[in-house]
Amino acid sequence: MAAAAARFGVLVLVLPVCTALPASAQVPDVAIYTCIDAKGRKLTSDRPIPECSDREQKVLNPSGTVKGKIGPVLTAHERAEVEARERAEQEERARLAEEKRRDRALMVRYPNKDVHERERVEALNQVTLVIATGAGRIKELQEQRVVLDRELEFYQKDPSKMPPLLRRQIDENTEDLAVQQRFLADKQAEIKRVNDRFDAELARLKQLWLLQRPILTPAPKTP
Repeated sequence: MAAAAARFGVLVLVLPVCTALPASAQVPDVAIYTCIDAKGRKLTSDRPIPECSDREQKVLNPSGTVKGKIGPVLTAHERAEVEARERAEQEERARLAEEKRRDRALMVRYPNKDVHERERVEALNQVTLVIATGAGRIKELQEQRVVLDRELEFYQKDPSKMPPLLRRQIDENTEDLAVQQRFLADKQAEIKRVNDRFDAELARLKQLWLLQRPILTPAPKTP
């Protein structure tokens, strides 16, 4: 064959043959389980130890170093308690993270008390303007009601003769006046809500501003 290859100018490469070991022949990842059981005995096995199912077991490498740990097998009630505790801890972490986020936003928006007070005044002015508009509308409705009541006097002796239009106008006036009065009462209550919100913000901001102040150390006394 070599002669034939040489005759036709064919280069023949002889490659070494590498035989891979089957997966079953590879060294397995051995784990050693160890624990102290309820009787104080130290137990060791190549698999989780049933006698220690109610307690922690260490998982060792062949060299004896700790590879990991497995916890005790929990009952349904114990598992529910653990899950509830983990949820509570997660919610608390989320609450603290949200609180920090709000604090950062407050500090960015209100770097000092003057900025915070200006925004309070602006917010109150907006509500006051709406209240003034609502009060003006109530005054218009009250004046309109005076005119309607004068017309109504003509039909006091016989209300059945009252024109349907007049009755509808009186009903609409009564309803509109009630709506405006409720709206005005809500806006007047909003003044307190605005002040309460800014008071709560200011109390928190005072704490945050205090934390930002540099700690001044007294200058060394000259001899």
